[in-house]
Amino acid sequence: MAVLQSYNLRKQFHSLRPMKYSDRILNTPSSFIRDILKVLDAPDIISFAGGLPNPVSFPIDALKNAIDEAIRKNGSKLFQYATTEGYLPLRELIAEKYRKKFGLDVKPEDILITNGSQQALELIGKVLLNKGDKVLMEEPGYLGAIQAFSLCEPDFLSVTLEEDGLSLEKLEEVLKNNPVKLIYTVPNFQNPTGLTYSMEKRKAIRELVSKYDIAFIEDDPYGELRFRGESLPYIGAGYLENSILLGSFSKTVTPGMRLGFLITRNAQLMRYLVTAKQGSDLHTNIFTQYAIHEYLMSNPYEEHVRKIVELYRTQADSMLDAMNRYFPETVSYTRPKGGMFIWATLPEGQSALELFPKAMEQKVAFVPGDPFYVSKRNVNTLRLNYTNATPEIITEGIRRLGSIL
Repeated sequence: MAVLQSYNLRKQFHSLRPMKYSDRILNTPSSFIRDILKVLDAPDIISFAGGLPNPVSFPIDALKNAIDEAIRKNGSKLFQYATTEGYLPLRELIAEKYRKKFGLDVKPEDILITNGSQQALELIGKVLLNKGDKVLMEEPGYLGAIQAFSLCEPDFLSVTLEEDGLSLEKLEEVLKNNPVKLIYTVPNFQNPTGLTYSMEKRKAIRELVSKYDIAFIEDDPYGELRFRGESLPYIGAGYLENSILLGSFSKTVTPGMRLGFLITRNAQLMRYLVTAKQGSDLHTNIFTQYAIHEYLMSNPYEEHVRKIVELYRTQADSMLDAMNRYFPETVSYTRPKGGMFIWATLPEGQSALELFPKAMEQKVAFVPGDPFYVSKRNVNTLRLNYTNATPEIITEGIRRLGSIL
């Protein structure tokens, strides 16, 4: 009887008319990386595909203690609804950090706590973008931003990313000829290229953008992961009226807690962002906010970050040394001063997408460059992540990859 009922239920289900979906979701690409990570769980595959922090850097014991202490101090508050803007002591701590470290005049009311900086991108899109609005992206650009903004059905414009930042000539041309509403950048150790904007480019871009009524986003999840050179000032934060700065604890504490934040001095913009977040999820997980705040108050955070930086320096150097040894001279690649990624360029005419299945036969994975472009396909570029493997595994993986180049 139960089998017959199950059969009838399936029959009814399959007889239903197909559901009608919004143009927004039909026009939004699925995350290429998230999709390929599903097939990379096999233990014998060396994966340079994900943008994963190294789990040995997660301060598990310190977080355990912080959670226990947060519950002891605050009890049921960790389990109750909370304000949309975020836990005030945590926002005060973030504001103090940006005042001391970057000289920015940031107050707690300028900060919105989000579910990772990815949610911040979604909220910005909801608040600022209408269908057909012009969004300027780096080329190549962060695919998570492309995906988040795609839900708003904008028109994407691309500006070439040079070794030291956006092409000024191309940027000026695009701004002169298009009513750009929003510019998205990752100036420090950019995803996917690992490149960092120079001081000269930062000043020039700031001066150029200041002439227009444009929202300028600086996404900075990797800024603290610098293992060479000196920190550089932000482009918009502290200078441009419509500046939006994104930060995250995903790369320096733990990504699984999904705790990010958005900073803007534009009070009206902040009000609308809070309204959008109210309609999205009411507030970011308050348990996590209390836990991270207690962790930051009770542990030497800067020392912890320095250990991560040294770890990633070793891993980056291992990958660069292996690429120098095993890659042919026809393949060029970036040499990051921090962050998590190296960007490789194959000879003209070769497709990284076509190379991917050959790499999988060698049991090594990377991300082909295609999803980092808004209009180009079958490109000759690829992204490699070095932070989630030992130097020995990195060397072996690069050897395998080099054998098919």
